[in-house]
Amino acid sequence: MTQFVSAEEALKVVKSNDNVFIHTAAATPQQLVKQLTLRASELQGVKVYSIHTEGDCSYADPQHEKSFQIHSFFNGGNLRKTRGNINPSFVPIFLSEIPSLFYNQIVPLDVALIQVSPPDQHGMCSLGPSVDVSIAAVRSAKTVIAQVNPKMPRTFGDAQFEFSKVHFAVEVEEELYIKKPVEPTSTELQIGRNVAGLIEDGATLQMGIGAIPDATLRALTGHKDLGVHTEMFSDGLVDLYKTGAVTNKFKSRLREKIVSSFALGSRKTYDFIDNNPMVVMMDATYTNDTHIIRQNPKVIAINSAIEVDLTGQVCADSIGSRIYSGIGGQMDFMRGAALSPGGKPIIALPSKTAKGQSKISVFLKEGAGVTTTRAHVHYIVTEYGVAYLHGKTLKERVKALIAIAAPEFRETLEIQGRKVLGFN
Repeated sequence: MTQFVSAEEALKVVKSNDNVFIHTAAATPQQLVKQLTLRASELQGVKVYSIHTEGDCSYADPQHEKSFQIHSFFNGGNLRKTRGNINPSFVPIFLSEIPSLFYNQIVPLDVALIQVSPPDQHGMCSLGPSVDVSIAAVRSAKTVIAQVNPKMPRTFGDAQFEFSKVHFAVEVEEELYIKKPVEPTSTELQIGRNVAGLIEDGATLQMGIGAIPDATLRALTGHKDLGVHTEMFSDGLVDLYKTGAVTNKFKSRLREKIVSSFALGSRKTYDFIDNNPMVVMMDATYTNDTHIIRQNPKVIAINSAIEVDLTGQVCADSIGSRIYSGIGGQMDFMRGAALSPGGKPIIALPSKTAKGQSKISVFLKEGAGVTTTRAHVHYIVTEYGVAYLHGKTLKERVKALIAIAAPEFRETLEIQGRKVLGFN
């Protein structure tokens, strides 16, 4: 039976050496996290598991390293800020495979810290905007502690479960984390137009969150009967839906539904998904299953990168040896799109970094990881155009990628490419 208690009382359940999961992104239970951190002096060796979270993550501060050992499946900006240049205990894994760690007790969870909507008349509560791997944590953890928030949107699909599965409930009314939209630059708008030029009517979209996905969505207002089967979405999709371009009419799986694993944006996004039966929030084992993705028509997977080398290797999780983000669902969707009838896996990125360095290079930086292999890459898009690499030789790839690099780097890339890769 669920007990309603204070956050302080609930977090007494956590013991030294426990495995603790923290709910994702906008659903991160801020008051439970705060109380966990306040117990640092009383705990040792607590393993904290999470993907991208939002808000305070002081538990990850190096001063608490004896109390909390970070096991991050994906690093967000808050974790990078807290940890500085110290790599946390990063776990490289596809998003689609994280739930199996919990279900199969490879990572046995002692406590799950989550945030839910209040139970309805049927005794059901909702994980709101973040189902992803969090429903697996709820189903697997020995103890579930929930921050019950009336401002949590009530969503459908795998988001709902019986409130009786919550062992300790803490009532907190507070606004969810708001990700303010950023106006795309002229470069990002051009990339968006280039990507949109690859998308046909009736396509099924997967996009991330950020300026380039938003710029792409802006460029799709003239399209018809688009579908959505994605890992995540934000305000840009809400705006596109209101134009009538999204109908989900031709999808093969969950037709006429927007399918996602989590959502992160402004109150506009949270209001859109609240009690909206047209939006289905699913476990990542469903949304990111390549077998399911490929059944939809013309799947367009739009993903980003930190850098790309001249053979098409994509690094999206690290800057050199420093882990920046994570593997996430990039490969899940890149492969799913490639296998979809008429599908197109796309990597979209500016040609240069904020410091003016080329993002297309002869070699990836020393220590950089390969998130998407050159065998999986089809399309690379910058503001200068589209490079189609599928079925191309290394020499043809070099030529295509140099053509979409920033003009001031092309001559150097060609000289280095010829010399290092042995081309005439």
